[in-house]
Amino acid sequence: MGKKRGSGGHLSKQYGNPRCCRSKSPGRKEVRVFRRKAVELGEKLLPAFKTPTGIPWALLNLKRSCVGGGLGDSFYEYLLKAWLMSDKTDEEGKKLYYDALQAIETNLMRKSSSGLTYIAEWKGGLLEHKMGHLTCFAGGMIALGADGAPSDKTGHQMELAAEIARTCHESYARTALKLGPEAFRFDGGVEAIATRQNEKYFILRPEVIETYMYMWRFTHDPKYREWGWEAVQALEQHCKVEGGYSGLRDVYASNPNHDDVQQSFYLAETLKYLYLLFSDDDHLPFEHWVFNTEAHPLPVLRRDKTDRPNEVE
Repeated sequence: MGKKRGSGGHLSKQYGNPRCCRSKSPGRKEVRVFRRKAVELGEKLLPAFKTPTGIPWALLNLKRSCVGGGLGDSFYEYLLKAWLMSDKTDEEGKKLYYDALQAIETNLMRKSSSGLTYIAEWKGGLLEHKMGHLTCFAGGMIALGADGAPSDKTGHQMELAAEIARTCHESYARTALKLGPEAFRFDGGVEAIATRQNEKYFILRPEVIETYMYMWRFTHDPKYREWGWEAVQALEQHCKVEGGYSGLRDVYASNPNHDDVQQSFYLAETLKYLYLLFSDDDHLPFEHWVFNTEAHPLPVLRRDKTDRPNEVE
């Protein structure tokens, strides 16, 4: 759902961009095509917002306007990043993000008996005390948005981000291979551990590294680089194979069993975030660049056109 929101915004931006389409005709037919497509996409997405809470369904069948739940994390991320990309002029995106974050904290965030903060999943009207590796991106997201929160909540949100980063690190540290499972649970006497076989695999996901990178940029606490380096060593030791890097079927097994798949996001996101974690802050600085959910750097659209974003070296 978040990707579709970003696509629509991109189309809307392009129809107003004179560099987008070069046409010899005064009417600029190509520009009108972008505008029409943006409107069509927006209208097709409207059924996704017909929910009891107003928060959209994550999946939408564009042919039949059917919607489904789950997998909606990108939506919240893009609310924040739409505001940041607009040079903090998209007040609607800002309000929706902070309202949603408050609802997540109230309804989904919990603390384990040993003090680990996690984001549970709401399924069928019940709270399932499970946190997915995908959800570990939230630590970085919350840190990224903390500066724009009301002044009395900035410190609190940074604390939440740090707590989530710690929990996700624990999910790695408590495995035999020091790489995190696809999901980990907080029930039945276990904490930050996968208890089901179909949750014990690791497919080179980036979300934990992503959060380390954001936390390093905002705090310069050396532990985030230390945790990132632990992951690098584990990747080199257990995932590196002759043809690249492979996922693992069970991170709790002492001998790695490779799945023989290198996911595309390993190069596009995981390694990119690791590179940025160990780079200087002025390389793709956050005041000029926003990373979308696939780790593509997009420039902040400055109101002052003379303030140009840094060139990518």
